[in-house]
Amino acid sequence: MPKPHTHTPTPSALTWAFSLALALLPALSGGSLAYAAGPAKKSAAPEPITLNFVNADIESVARTLATLSNKNLVVDPRVKGTLNLSTELPVSPAEAWAQFLAALRLQGFAVVETQGLFKVVPEADAKLQGGSVQQVDQSKASPGASGGQVVTQIFKLNFEQANNLVPVLRPLISPNNTLNVNPGNNSLVITDYADNLQRMARIIAALDVPNASDVEVIALKHAIAVDLAPLVTRLIESGTTSAAATTPGQTGSDYKTTLMAEPRSNALIVRAANPARLALVRALIEKLDQPGSSSPSGNIHVVYLKNADATKLAATLRAAVSGGTGSSASPSLSTGNSSAMASQPPGMNSGTGGSSAGSSMGSTLGSSSSNASTTGGQIQADTATNSLIITAPEPQYRQLRAVIDMLDQRRAQVMVESLIAEVNASKAQQIGIQWLTAVGSSGVAGTSFGTTGNIVALSQGGTTASTASISSGLNIGTVRNINGTNVLSSLANFLQTNTDANILSTPNLLTLDNEEAKIVVGQNVPFLTGQYTSNNSSTGSVNPFQTIERKDVGLTLKVKPQISETGTVKLTIFQEVSSIGTSTTSGYITNKRSIESNVLVEDGSIVVLGGLLSDEYSGNKSQVPGLGDIPGLGWLFRSDSRSRTKSNLMVFLRPVVVRDANATEALSNNRYQQMLGLQQNAQPSPNGPLDTGGAAIMPALPGSVPAATPSK
Repeated sequence: MPKPHTHTPTPSALTWAFSLALALLPALSGGSLAYAAGPAKKSAAPEPITLNFVNADIESVARTLATLSNKNLVVDPRVKGTLNLSTELPVSPAEAWAQFLAALRLQGFAVVETQGLFKVVPEADAKLQGGSVQQVDQSKASPGASGGQVVTQIFKLNFEQANNLVPVLRPLISPNNTLNVNPGNNSLVITDYADNLQRMARIIAALDVPNASDVEVIALKHAIAVDLAPLVTRLIESGTTSAAATTPGQTGSDYKTTLMAEPRSNALIVRAANPARLALVRALIEKLDQPGSSSPSGNIHVVYLKNADATKLAATLRAAVSGGTGSSASPSLSTGNSSAMASQPPGMNSGTGGSSAGSSMGSTLGSSSSNASTTGGQIQADTATNSLIITAPEPQYRQLRAVIDMLDQRRAQVMVESLIAEVNASKAQQIGIQWLTAVGSSGVAGTSFGTTGNIVALSQGGTTASTASISSGLNIGTVRNINGTNVLSSLANFLQTNTDANILSTPNLLTLDNEEAKIVVGQNVPFLTGQYTSNNSSTGSVNPFQTIERKDVGLTLKVKPQISETGTVKLTIFQEVSSIGTSTTSGYITNKRSIESNVLVEDGSIVVLGGLLSDEYSGNKSQVPGLGDIPGLGWLFRSDSRSRTKSNLMVFLRPVVVRDANATEALSNNRYQQMLGLQQNAQPSPNGPLDTGGAAIMPALPGSVPAATPSK
């Protein structure tokens, strides 16, 4: 292969030289994947060259330019065709190589570099080759890569979510190349041409910036922040909806403006999407932040409560304003006062903020607190709307409103799950032999043990003895009858009894923090507490009179939780399990197991409240004196019974704090689906003529997948 001239040739001489090289290259290539000749020796300064390839074979041109650029090159056998590549002016070998890559790209081919070896492959397979992988800053291009070379670059984002940039960057990538997201480290992996990656790096750098939303704290001079925030929010939300609807491709989140009230400093915190939106909200707030009316009616304010009870909160505020006399002014509200104070949410200290506000209000409203005990003070409760009516000047109303906002918080709830486990096991054995014989014509002699099932009771019935008199178990009897007279009879009884019981009760109860709740599952049984009978002497009639008291028999759970600031739950517990036992002439005998305690439990932890472990043994022996002690033969003259009873009872408790609506909904859905599954599993199976259809089950929750109908 002739080498290019080292001196600066004329354009006609260069054309002749490359035409000769193009004619010789096909004869020198012998395989489908042939390496180009070894790199030429580098000169001190590369000589400029002029390209003039017309309908030249792609592989031949690639070999020639690889030699001129000192590159090792391999050509995929699928790379076929011709190309046209020419320059009007001399260019350097590096520029000639870049133009060759651009010409290949137009033909649907690409060059991939792997450890110093350049491969010419179809563009669709370039992303599968082992090309270079670069991890550089978004604002920089991949180093050492030519513009038409396919490389892989990793862009690690600092502010923007990688998934949000995919719709923006996908149309800018060549159809045969790829764009992938790694959500683990919030990065983009892009395989494309180096010059396109340089352009995309600039786009990503412009998009990966901190949130452009502006945040500003606007202090109010006259209005109350908590009152003004909902009004401004409704106004800006209506404007956001109309703006998003008239702007194609924009959603409501692009224009969303967030506004929050800060009651401690009486300020509004505004976060807008852009400075223009922020200026609009600021102007609206300035128009609404105006002094109130100076008329007497302007000092009357209505505060609608969200969570607290108006009656209880009014008593609490009157007590705080009047220095404690408000509680005596309304005795009926004293209990509500203590409850409202106890309902302060966790994490809110009653020291610094609350005490300073209370002392300030007490001093400023001292003139009106004197008639608070007679007229109900300046704070009244409207139970119909659950609101407070406050009559006070603007400064005092601000102080009261700050206290109301702190007390009118959503209270957490507690789901108390109780588990009562009782396991009973008893074993009893009985063995005995009884005798009966006639003595003379009118006398009898024998042994008899027990009041029922004894041989005497059987003999009184003769041959037609009632089976009700026979004891349980195995009974073996013999009768010797001579001339109609019972001469000798015997009865042997053998009995063994095993009784096991496993009782599991799991009452659940959901209640508010600091509120007592009760659940009763059982029966309301009447108990006789007294009776009286009067006789009417004139008519001779008898008038019986009885007093009855009804009591709940079954399972009773009464609980009052209190959530501390650290999340620990204090529980005041009363739990009782009762059942009706035997009946006597005086009434019923009830079995009762109750426990009452105060415990501290971590949220979601299980605590054992208490229990009872008992092991009872009893034995009974009845015998004929003297005869029952004879070794071996003593069994014929006695009756033995033994029993052993074990009882294990434990009560466990698990409180779960439910702080928001989402947690409440998730808990309710879980229990609902659990009960729905039990109902579906308890559906009756079809049974020919007795098939009346499945039992009714609860409907599926709204938005959930409908449950499968049981097959028939």
